[in-house]
Amino acid sequence: MNKKTKFYFIVPVILIIAIFLIMKIWPKADSGEVLKEVNPVIGSIQTIISTTGTILPKNRLEIKPPVNGRVESVLVKEGQKVKAGDTLAWMSSTERAALLDAAQGQGPEQLKYWQAAYKPIALLSPIDGEVIVATTQPGQTITTSDAVVVLSDRLIIRAQVDETDIGRIKLKQGAFITLDAYLDTKIGAVVDHIYYESETVNNVTIYKVDLIPENMPEFFRSGMNATIDFKAEAREKALLLPVEAVRKEKEDSYVLLKQEGSNNPAKRIVTVGITDDENYEILSGVTPADTILITTKKYVFPAATSSGSNPFLPNMKRSGTSRK
Repeated sequence: MNKKTKFYFIVPVILIIAIFLIMKIWPKADSGEVLKEVNPVIGSIQTIISTTGTILPKNRLEIKPPVNGRVESVLVKEGQKVKAGDTLAWMSSTERAALLDAAQGQGPEQLKYWQAAYKPIALLSPIDGEVIVATTQPGQTITTSDAVVVLSDRLIIRAQVDETDIGRIKLKQGAFITLDAYLDTKIGAVVDHIYYESETVNNVTIYKVDLIPENMPEFFRSGMNATIDFKAEAREKALLLPVEAVRKEKEDSYVLLKQEGSNNPAKRIVTVGITDDENYEILSGVTPADTILITTKKYVFPAATSSGSNPFLPNMKRSGTSRK
């Protein structure tokens, strides 16, 4: 073999060896993904339908006077419980108020006489309930269209449910109520009434649903905003997987199944049931003995910047100046 032939033979060999060594020692690019292993578990799962609502009186009753006149006294205050037949306020008709004003100028005896002869009108409670508005003051002039006191028989939660979910709401169905003013407190409630007529809110068809709290909290107030979580479908002893373990491809759902003796996972089609936004119910495809791989993104700290590029650090290099 002459020198020229040796050169053409040795050079490719050296290049191949060099490329091999570079690939072995060169740091591999980080894919930014971390594989986590999980096993399907047996447990309970329940779907939740979330919506918003408002605390309202079930029956809001305004107590209005039978005639125009003047309020003489209000005997109740907001939050007070009343019984049917209790006197809520006293009022004078316009004629009595004018007569008493005239008698007052004639002396205390004349005033006392006409107060006894011309009786005031009592405003009575027609129901057992709670006073939710009592802002009218004695001496205030009122008409038959003015509410002196407002009563409520009990407070309820009125939810707005999208038409796509209304079919999953049933009477006596359980729910949890969370008030915006008391986010740390969950209140149990049950569905009491589902309205038959729909409404359109922001181009969305909704149905109103009334719920009654199982125990009426003292801090309930009419007009409070609330989040309602209806308890929908539930399963016991279901096979569960985290939602991030289940992948979607067209109409199929699948998982990445770990294979013993191989670094490449197998794609396994699964049938899923209900979900609670944290777990899927797995109807078929895997067993508790299987190991499922979950790919998650790894957090990477931002690269350090050169001195002076951070806006919170002083730039030591200034154009036209230097430090000595």
